[in-house]
Amino acid sequence: MKEDIELKRSLGLWSALALVVGTVIGSGIFFKQGSVLDSAGSSTMALLAWVVGGVITLTAGLTIAEIGAQLPYTGGLYIYMEKIYGRVLGFLSGWMQIIVYGPAIIASLAGYLALLLVNFFGLGEAWLIPLAIFSMILIGGLNMLDNRLGAAFAIITTLAKLLPIAAIIIFGIFYGHQGAIGQTITQVHQSSGTFGVAVLATLFGYDGWILIANLGGEIKNPQRILPRAIVMGLVFVLVVYTAVTFGVFNAIPAKMVSKLGDNTTIYLAQQAFGTIGGRLLNIGVIISIMGCMNGKIMTFPRIMYAMAKRNDLPFSKQLAYLNPKTHAPMISTVVILVIAALMVTFSNADYLSNLCIFTVYCFYIAAFIGVFILRRREHGNERPFSTPLYPLTPIIAIAGALFVTISQIFNDPLGSFVSLGIVAVGLPVFYLVKKYTNQSNEI
Repeated sequence: MKEDIELKRSLGLWSALALVVGTVIGSGIFFKQGSVLDSAGSSTMALLAWVVGGVITLTAGLTIAEIGAQLPYTGGLYIYMEKIYGRVLGFLSGWMQIIVYGPAIIASLAGYLALLLVNFFGLGEAWLIPLAIFSMILIGGLNMLDNRLGAAFAIITTLAKLLPIAAIIIFGIFYGHQGAIGQTITQVHQSSGTFGVAVLATLFGYDGWILIANLGGEIKNPQRILPRAIVMGLVFVLVVYTAVTFGVFNAIPAKMVSKLGDNTTIYLAQQAFGTIGGRLLNIGVIISIMGCMNGKIMTFPRIMYAMAKRNDLPFSKQLAYLNPKTHAPMISTVVILVIAALMVTFSNADYLSNLCIFTVYCFYIAAFIGVFILRRREHGNERPFSTPLYPLTPIIAIAGALFVTISQIFNDPLGSFVSLGIVAVGLPVFYLVKKYTNQSNEI
C-alpha cells in the first residue's frame, strides 16, 4: 500500500517568528509614508494612523491566535471560516486568497522588486516584467525544496532587512531636527481620502501576519508556537513601524515627504549617508521585499493545497500533489505563480492587492466574531491559548476592521463592489465542483 505523503512538521518558534516578521515587513513601511501622510493631513495624524493600524492588527492577531491554537491545521483562514461558518464561507475565503489576493500581492511585490533592481543596475524599463517574473520563479523554486530552506531564507532576510530599518530609526530620531509632531501639509491630494483611508494604507504595510496560520500543519506544537509567533511578531512590527515613521518625520519636513511619496526613505538614506548610503538602503529594501515575497510564496500555495485535499477545486488531485522528497505542494505553487505572472504582465497588480485588502478584512470581521462563537460552542473545554482582555480585544479588532472597510467603501465604492464581485464568482465554481464530485462518487 502506498504511504500517504503529508506536510512535514519541522518549523519551530524562531522559524515561525521570522516568517511573521519577514512576511509583514516588506515594501509597505518603505513606500507608504507619503500616501499615509497625504490622507492624514499632518505628521501627527499620520503617526497616529500607523499606531492605530498596528493596534488593530495586534488585536486581530491576538483574536486569531486563539482560533488558530484550537484549529492548528494547514489552510489558516480557509479552515477557520469553514469550521465556524460552514463549507460555503470557508471555500469563498480560500477562493479569494488563491485566485486574486495572494497572486496580486506576490505580483505587486515582484513589480516593486523589479523597479528597484532596474534603478539599482541602471537598466531600461523593458527589464521590469522579465525581472519580476524571474524573481518569482527564483523564490518559488526555493520553496519547492524542503520547507526548512524557505524558513532559513526567511530568517536570513528578516535579519538583513532590520539593518537599514535600524539605520533609519537611529538617524531620524537622534539626528533629525524637523520635529516629528505637529507638521501639516497645506494641500491634501483630492483622492487621498480621510483618516480612515490613512489607517487602511498602513494596514497594507501590516498585512501578511495571518499567513503563518496557513502553515499550521508544518509547525511543531502549533497550539503553543502559533499564537506566540503571531503575538511576538506583531508587537515587534508595531514598535518598528512607529519608530521608522517618527524617524522619517523627524528628519524630513512633512511637505517634502508628501512630495517624495514612494521615494521618501531612499531620499532620507541619501541625505543621511550619501549616495553610497542610498544604494545600501536600496539593497536593504531589495532584501526586505525578497523576504516578504518568500513568505507569501511559501504560504499561499498551502491554502490551495488544503482546498485541493478537500476536493474543493477543479483538478484537486493534481493541486494536492506533494513532492515525495521535499513534501512541498509543487503544483499549487506553480499555479499561484502563473496567476501572479499574468497579473504582473497584464494588469495593475498593486491596485488589485489594495482592493483585496478590503475583501480580506471583510472575512477578518467574520473570523473575529467567530471567537465568540467558538467560546460558546466549546464552553467548558480547555483552550491552548486565550485572547487577553477578552472580550475587549476582539471587540476592538471588529470595530477597527469595520472602520477601515466602511472608509474604503465610501472612498472607492466601485472598487469595493468589484472586489466583492470577484469573491462571488467562487460560488458557481464551488457548486459545480461539488456537483461533479457527487456524480463521480455515484459512478
